[in-house]
Amino acid sequence: MRLAPLRMADPVHRRLIGVLADQVVALPDAPLQLPAPLDPRAVALATILQDDPGDTSSVSVLAHRVGASRRSLERVFRTDTGMTVGQWRRRLRMLEALRLLAAGMTATAAGARVGYATPSAFGAAFRAELGATPAHWFSQ
Repeated sequence: MRLAPLRMADPVHRRLIGVLADQVVALPDAPLQLPAPLDPRAVALATILQDDPGDTSSVSVLAHRVGASRRSLERVFRTDTGMTVGQWRRRLRMLEALRLLAAGMTATAAGARVGYATPSAFGAAFRAELGATPAHWFSQ
């Protein structure tokens, strides 16, 4: 099978390129991306969470630690990252869990390390975030 090059001079090709570009733009975020915040308070929070993904402190407690109100912190975090603090924290935890699982840690131990109280809570969060169980993720 040989593919012909697309030529912008050809109106059909130009339309096809436009449709493809529209489809790429409409793709949802990849589940393994973790957008970085820009606001100094949000950066401080992200640093705290990255230093200890298993930290189970409430957003209110974390906001106090970075010198912001919970509402202000939630607002700037969503503006900067497109995610709530809870969504961002869960994504961070899943990325750390993937690293731990890839290093050979059991799902139960990885889940506990990243802040989940039970294996079932970790499994449910993992499936919700990544679309598969930890065992299925690594069997692919």
